[in-house]
Amino acid sequence: MKSTLLAILFIAFATKSFPQTAGITIEACYDLAAEHYPMVKQKDLIAKAASYSIENAQKGYLPQLSLLGQATYQSEVTSVPIKVPGIDIPKLPKDQYKIYAEASQTLYDGGVIRKQKELATANAEFEKANVTTELYKLRERINQLYFGILLIDKQLIQIQLRKDDIEAGLARTNGAIANGTAFKSNADVFRAELLMADQAATEQAALRKSYLDMLGLFIGKALDSTATLIEPAATTTLSTLVIRPEMDAFELRKKTYAVQEQMIFARNRPKFSLFAQAGYGRPGLNMLNSEFAFYGLGGIRFSWPVSGLYTLKGERQLIRNNQAMVDVQRETFLFNTSFAVSQENSEQHKLTELMKTDDEIIRLRANIKNTGRAQLENGVKLPADYIRDVNAESQARQNLMFHQIQLLYSQYRMKTTLGQR
Repeated sequence: MKSTLLAILFIAFATKSFPQTAGITIEACYDLAAEHYPMVKQKDLIAKAASYSIENAQKGYLPQLSLLGQATYQSEVTSVPIKVPGIDIPKLPKDQYKIYAEASQTLYDGGVIRKQKELATANAEFEKANVTTELYKLRERINQLYFGILLIDKQLIQIQLRKDDIEAGLARTNGAIANGTAFKSNADVFRAELLMADQAATEQAALRKSYLDMLGLFIGKALDSTATLIEPAATTTLSTLVIRPEMDAFELRKKTYAVQEQMIFARNRPKFSLFAQAGYGRPGLNMLNSEFAFYGLGGIRFSWPVSGLYTLKGERQLIRNNQAMVDVQRETFLFNTSFAVSQENSEQHKLTELMKTDDEIIRLRANIKNTGRAQLENGVKLPADYIRDVNAESQARQNLMFHQIQLLYSQYRMKTTLGQR
């Protein structure tokens, strides 16, 4: 009863001294890590890049302005092949010059601009999904630190219980020494064992602080030695549904390829636009005037990039091949996930079987220790033999605690593998 009470008081003290009254849950650590990891900033940058791309594509509907100029020399020019007496028909110069400004307004572009906007959005969604996937991988590192701290907490409790048993043996030995039925060296055996227990507690406390420091870096909060981590409840049967962020990334990657295929068709459709030109050159629009002159013209323009049809089939096959590669990657991911889940199921079955015998081993070791304590008091048992009994029971309890934490850790590894919470 005394040992159990001390263990409860230890936990209560740790919880009370932690600044957060409710302690820290592993789910809260997941969320905080995803919020504070530097990579999360990429999502805002991706959104801004997509916004800029969409805005630039939208400007394709605005009138397009251009300034052009050229100077040419040609081997022959247009001339009138007859001579009229008394009339001097001017002859065009072979060197000609032209500078002009042109404004064009798209009437129909085949859907290119609309597909450019869709592609920018699809690429942004895919890149965000990749960031989410990388952030999700933090969960396994959180699991390692979180359950490592929980195991250390249990070991510290067990060290304290072991010290209680040693101190009880020391008290009985001191009584025997006072009665002249034991040697002082017998008490030294207990004192040395207490010092070793203190050393073990110091090592575990230092390791706990190191783990807390690392966990604090991930979640963006400073955790001192009084921080309390709440032990999660054991998980019942999980569904086999995989809801990892990678699944979304696979679908979004295929979506970008689908938009790219639509873009190919858009590029190869006929296009219509209005245009207007204003220029200055020699000759102007009057080909018979060899002087520099201003001119202007306008109309509607039709274009059809027929040469794009040459590579249309090959481009579509390439995209279909890329989509098939994504399907293979998805299938491989699901296979590896299923394999990992199968391993965790085997691990959990093994730990469950071990825990069935842990309680019985602890009961037997406790009986041996309690009997040894009475024998120690009566001078029948040596201190070293009693300490072996204490250590054996302590090791049995540590085994149970280790198996309990390992089972929880395995269950949360499985949840992380499946993408469930």
